[in-house]
Amino acid sequence: MNNEEKFTREKVLWVKQHSPKHLSFAITRPNSFRFSAGQFARLGFIQGQGYIWRAYSMTSAEYAETLEFFVILIEDGAISKYFANIQAGDEILLDKTAQGFFLPERFVDGQDLIMLCTGSGIAPFLSILQQPEIWQRFNTLALAHSVSYQNDLVFNDFIANLQNHPLVGNDFHKLRFVPITTREQDASHLHFRLPESLKNGTLSKAFDLPFTREQSRFMLCGNPTMVQDTFQALLSQGFSMHRNKLPGQILMENGF
Repeated sequence: MNNEEKFTREKVLWVKQHSPKHLSFAITRPNSFRFSAGQFARLGFIQGQGYIWRAYSMTSAEYAETLEFFVILIEDGAISKYFANIQAGDEILLDKTAQGFFLPERFVDGQDLIMLCTGSGIAPFLSILQQPEIWQRFNTLALAHSVSYQNDLVFNDFIANLQNHPLVGNDFHKLRFVPITTREQDASHLHFRLPESLKNGTLSKAFDLPFTREQSRFMLCGNPTMVQDTFQALLSQGFSMHRNKLPGQILMENGF
């Protein structure tokens, strides 16, 4: 199979620059492209005689007509220089197949879905929160987004506006959102690191939600160090990784 059979060429529809390093954009969606909320796609650009590819989670809903993504630009990043200059009308390459098993429907039981993320790790949760089935399945949806500075919290308004969403707005009362800043102190946000907050009970208190093996189901996405440290903190409290043949309480995905 040659490269042309593995990807499609899509058009950038719009670009939103949240800050000098935070970028959201939408691209056209082929009729044949299918994904489940929580999965990622490989996006690419032509580079010389070859290609450069990176994986990004969709932030848009499964049923949306376009595909939306969130990117944090990294200084001297190999692909960031391409994203830093994209404009509406530009071409971008899309792998034909969505990938990943970071899917809340993999949990066979549980009542509270607890989504813990840092930085761009919030991306899959933005898609998940637009799925009506998730709101109907769980009694509580708890999301903690940990970033360095207040201006890194670029999706607070999006999350607040879910109360007006035509498909999930009626269940908005189930959502508990905790924005966290780790390097900037202000009165409107909490200030702690996710692994430590699990160990000392701060996060459970912030959500006003007890964490139990019977009811709590955790999804972790973001900085690999945070994911691993948070995973270890949960293991020490008796939670376990979810596997198809051995159901547990934790799903993980590294975000870069």
